[in-house]
Amino acid sequence: MDITVNELQKTLEEQGYICDMDLATTIFLSLKLEKPLLVEGAPGVGKTEIAKVLSQAFGLKLIRLQCYEGLDENKSLYEWNYQRQLLKIQILRGQEACSDIENDLFNEEYLLERPLLKAIRSKEKAVLLIDECDKVDEPFEAFLFEILSDFQVSIPELGTLTARNIPIVVLTSNGEREISDGLKRRCIYLYINYPSVEKEVKILRTKVPEAGEKLSLQVARAVGYIRNNLDLIKQPSISESIDWARALVALSASSIDEKVLAQTLSVLLKNNEDMQTIQRAGLDSVAVAARDNPEKVQSKPAKGNSLEQSKCHCSGHGH
Repeated sequence: MDITVNELQKTLEEQGYICDMDLATTIFLSLKLEKPLLVEGAPGVGKTEIAKVLSQAFGLKLIRLQCYEGLDENKSLYEWNYQRQLLKIQILRGQEACSDIENDLFNEEYLLERPLLKAIRSKEKAVLLIDECDKVDEPFEAFLFEILSDFQVSIPELGTLTARNIPIVVLTSNGEREISDGLKRRCIYLYINYPSVEKEVKILRTKVPEAGEKLSLQVARAVGYIRNNLDLIKQPSISESIDWARALVALSASSIDEKVLAQTLSVLLKNNEDMQTIQRAGLDSVAVAARDNPEKVQSKPAKGNSLEQSKCHCSGHGH
């Protein structure tokens, strides 16, 4: 694609995706080198959104493969339309030789394309999102990286099908298990951490403009304080910050205090134990951090997270 890093960053922000230059550069390299982008990070930090925004920005079709435990080739690549084949057999019974019937049954008319094959056979360039790839087992992962190496697939009845246009591929992982080195070698790697207070304010101002500068800043400070100081099972994500800001606007809250925090805590936290943890720590401390003491927000790194960073790793194909 004929686009610079600065232009890409601007294009993404025009679509409502706020990113720094490092993140934009990593996405740019993935596009220029036509290599899959493997994005890791906690749930809700904007991994899946990258594929959606690229699709919108360039006017490309988004093809999504949602991964889950037990996903196999049939559900991800292709299947034969057995019902139509059986109907065809009944119609042709006694009319043709068996070999002719078999040739009639296994052609593209009866082929059901699943996401991977759809992306490979798309007449126009597409964006292929392979979401939560850490949920599949290792054999399927091996199958995946072979397809991503050559962007082609062999179907015994039809032969080898090669991509007409190499798709933009985005794989996401929540880190439930380690992704294999084989798959990583085929990708450009990006890690997305929770944003800084300043970046989160910018995101909130973009997604919830009606919240205003003051309330957006208080939301970002409060969420940053929670992430950095409380040992929660599930830290609030960016998407939950956005929902919280919308909830505060819906309640006509102009500032965050203990009362409004207690009323809206269920929007921000989705685990009862986490809600008890924050109540034991004191809602007043969160409210104070939101309103009066931004230094508290950055008092120490969040457990399990380094400073906000985007890591890019580029490598050639390998087996």
